[in-house]
Amino acid sequence: MSTLLVIAKAPVPGRVKTRLTPRFSMRQAADLARAALEDTLAAVLDTPARRRVLVLDGRPGPWVPAGLEVVAQSSGGLDVRLAAAFALAEGPTLLIGMDTPQVTPGLLALGLDFTETGAWFGPAEDGGFWALGLAAPDPALLLGVPMSEAHTGEVQRRRLTDAGLAVRDLPALVDVDSPADAERVASGAPWTRFAALHSGLCAMTR
Repeated sequence: MSTLLVIAKAPVPGRVKTRLTPRFSMRQAADLARAALEDTLAAVLDTPARRRVLVLDGRPGPWVPAGLEVVAQSSGGLDVRLAAAFALAEGPTLLIGMDTPQVTPGLLALGLDFTETGAWFGPAEDGGFWALGLAAPDPALLLGVPMSEAHTGEVQRRRLTDAGLAVRDLPALVDVDSPADAERVASGAPWTRFAALHSGLCAMTR
């Protein structure tokens, strides 16, 4: 009965990964976003789950593989949109974003194993979080959490423990936000589409 949710933006130039400029052009930044999303969705498809849902801001394109449900994101702040994504699910659910192309099916499968915990928390090195798993989805656990702040992860994790949930942590990962982040992720995950594209773009712009 498990569900994997991926919350993402369509990789449209000027709408995604704008912090990668001016190191990369808007088109190149969008291409890197697409590669990151494709890597993420490939890992999701290789992870055992009953449902795999892409919760998308924008229109789907050829980068959406078969085997995924596509649902439009709700409006509102990020906390509201994440809460609405969890409202789509019943039973054990893991939500991730599109900014960690280094994620593996093994990590995702771990985050769907609730035999000894009520929640999984995947911290991001920038202070946010890259994954959130709930044995029993409760959208209220996300509403009101300040997003995109250095203390976002701390507040979200405390929200879980204050609700009486036993929380276990997944490994911390680097979100791709800045050019330095992109370099770290590409270097650490050379098998990914993201790393191959990053290497090619860097060679072109030297």
